[in-house]
Amino acid sequence: MASLDSESDLEVVADVGSGEDIVPTALDVCPDAAVIDVDLPGVDGLNAAARLGEKVPRCRVMILAGQPNPGHVRRAFAAGVLGYMSIQVAPEQLADGIRRINAGRRVVDSDLAVAALEAADNPLTPRELDVLRIAAGGARSKEIADQLFLSVGTVRNHLSRILCKTGARSRVDAVRIATDAGWL
Repeated sequence: MASLDSESDLEVVADVGSGEDIVPTALDVCPDAAVIDVDLPGVDGLNAAARLGEKVPRCRVMILAGQPNPGHVRRAFAAGVLGYMSIQVAPEQLADGIRRINAGRRVVDSDLAVAALEAADNPLTPRELDVLRIAAGGARSKEIADQLFLSVGTVRNHLSRILCKTGARSRVDAVRIATDAGWL
């Protein structure tokens, strides 16, 4: 962020270390734009950006990612993010990207944009995603059923459909596939 301070038309008003701090800090300092690392500790950057959009809708958001993922790009833009760039981007490109999102324009690396367009759509239903999110934490079918107020048989049916739709060999594999695709 120090390189942004050298830009005469940009001012860094806050620097936070975790996703939980983004919204409270934004409510306090009212920034025009936020640059958020997708891999923040605690609440990840995509969820933090979505919360920021709800609580501080006038704040424009740029996501930076170490390993950009087409599924994450799609999720980010669906959440109202205007920019998505590699964390390796040159400081002058980042500054230009921030200026562009402040003008209300979208910014995304062209190679990443093409990859996002070519990425498969999420085949999982919202309920299947709920089941998979809980399974990702290591929960057994009974625990998933209890949390979602479903029968164990219904959970097993959902898990079976998830494995079929993702082409996974196991729950762990399904979680990996869904995470890599940006669906989770």
